[in-house]
Amino acid sequence: MPALYVGLGCRRGCPAETLEGLLRRSFAANALPLDRLAGIASIGLKHDEPGLHALARALDVPLRFFSAGELAQFEARLSQRSAIAFAHSGCYGVAESAALALAERRSAGPASLRLPRTLAADASLAVAWVPTFGG
Repeated sequence: MPALYVGLGCRRGCPAETLEGLLRRSFAANALPLDRLAGIASIGLKHDEPGLHALARALDVPLRFFSAGELAQFEARLSQRSAIAFAHSGCYGVAESAALALAERRSAGPASLRLPRTLAADASLAVAWVPTFGG
């Protein structure tokens, strides 16, 4: 299986435990191997969120932040567009856009969503990958 890239959106102060629980539940429910996780991304507005940094450290994966402008390039590929997310961030879907952006930055080829946006109380998660032929 190709590398997997997680995009996360969260409310201010969302703890790492909440984010990790969402990630582990999402991976388990969709038979995604956690050892294929190659990175986590979010929007630049969240660059100072301790929960995101703690999660990346706990899972020993890189954490990358993208501007709303960088994420806007992926709008046409989102499974849904949230006007609320846009009002708060300038992006119609933080988790999906961040996952796609990271996958394309780290891999050769166009990324696609492996797992569309999944919601928890204070966070959203999406998983992208760059499928290989036959993958």
